[in-house]
Amino acid sequence: QVQLAESGGGLVQAGGSLRLSCAASGSIVNINRMGLYRQAPGKQRELVAYITRDGSTRYADSVKGRFTISRDNAKNTVYLQMNSLKPEDTAVYYCNGRTYVGYDYWGQGTQVTVSS
Repeated sequence: QVQLAESGGGLVQAGGSLRLSCAASGSIVNINRMGLYRQAPGKQRELVAYITRDGSTRYADSVKGRFTISRDNAKNTVYLQMNSLKPEDTAVYYCNGRTYVGYDYWGQGTQVTVSS
């Protein structure tokens, strides 16, 4: 089993910045990639960004150039630096860990609200 815990959400004005953290514990040896997804009210959950064990990254087109994902292997933690935030970034952000066989673990989610 893997446990994931997000932190760092909150309320920020448009143009501001937040940094989300996602800490993993448990059987993390099976985790190939970690990342953040988000779900806005009335919308499907969507990928924001992820980073693999070898450091490869992927971003949603809507956040490229504004968000940066990184990882601290010693702390088993992934960080999402979010800059130039927009009201449309408002959502619940979920930490995700995917195993080598494609199984997903999820955190409880953290609310990010961007006011205009």
